[in-house]
Amino acid sequence: MKKFKQVNQNSWKKPSIILMTSLVSIILIIPTLIVVPFIQSGGEKQSVTTTKAAEQVSLNPSDSAFAVEVYRTDAKKVEEVPLESYVVRVVASEMPADFELEALKAQALAARTYVINFLEHNNKKIPEGADVTDTVQHQVYKNDEELRATWGSDYNWKMEKITKAVAQTKGEIITYEKQPITPAFFSTSNGYTENSEDYWSDKLPYLRSVESPWDLDSPKYMDQKILTVAEVEKALGITLDPNAKAVAKISHTEGKRVAEVVIGGKTFTGRDIRQKLELRSSDFDIEQKNNHLIFTTKGYGHGIGMSQYGANGMAKEGKSYKDIVTYYYQGAKVSTVDSAVPKLVTKLAAK
Repeated sequence: MKKFKQVNQNSWKKPSIILMTSLVSIILIIPTLIVVPFIQSGGEKQSVTTTKAAEQVSLNPSDSAFAVEVYRTDAKKVEEVPLESYVVRVVASEMPADFELEALKAQALAARTYVINFLEHNNKKIPEGADVTDTVQHQVYKNDEELRATWGSDYNWKMEKITKAVAQTKGEIITYEKQPITPAFFSTSNGYTENSEDYWSDKLPYLRSVESPWDLDSPKYMDQKILTVAEVEKALGITLDPNAKAVAKISHTEGKRVAEVVIGGKTFTGRDIRQKLELRSSDFDIEQKNNHLIFTTKGYGHGIGMSQYGANGMAKEGKSYKDIVTYYYQGAKVSTVDSAVPKLVTKLAAK
């Protein structure tokens, strides 16, 4: 019996030793596997704290440098909102929540930069002393109650995603030569963005025409609008000769949009035609058929600055929000609110 017991004990010891060896190996190997993905090409490890900070998905009032006073057009009252909460709601109102996270981050920077730049330079009077309105005159803004009504059962995941995008970029704005930019953005390009002076009057060095091939996948890329000759004549204040072609001459901008067009003997800018005929874009072709004019447009919006669908396309290719904003805003950099406009922050925080 003693001999049997001794043999039996030894037989149990061997698997135990193997088991212990395996456990030690696992304990040693697993941390290595966890650490390896965080080792950068330079051989330095990212801190776990940094990784956790990058995953921030909530915002506190203390995260905002100041509050924004928004004039609610329909209610005719002012709503005071912490800056970062304001940015969340603007992004939620201006960009689809199902866009890529990096695209939403880029939109967050544009929204935050816009209000900072506007408050820094605005001399116009807003109703009831507010900072901005809630319309396209400034930036579209819907409060939490309105977003819940708009999104319904999708509210939770959409708000969480957008809040994450804003939280991970809190306090960041886009600057050019250390000053906040005018962060123009629009829905969809025609494959190129527009130089600012080709649509607006001002030439801004960071609003240059760049290629934006990602927009071809946008559902808003192409549109067609058919108008009667009478409708065109009334909108443009012209008389078209039924025996002659409606369009006599047309020229284009660097961004491939209409610069000028001669129609009915009068010269119009592409912007004029777009606004008067309510077209989606100033990139349009005109076809005359019987008593109608067919306007085929490419793109949606003024075409200046960041294309939202372009930003989403870049994000799908793995580009970061910083890659996106520095591409669409040429020569611009990502800075912080405190470093770019310290006097404004102090002034507004004291209100």
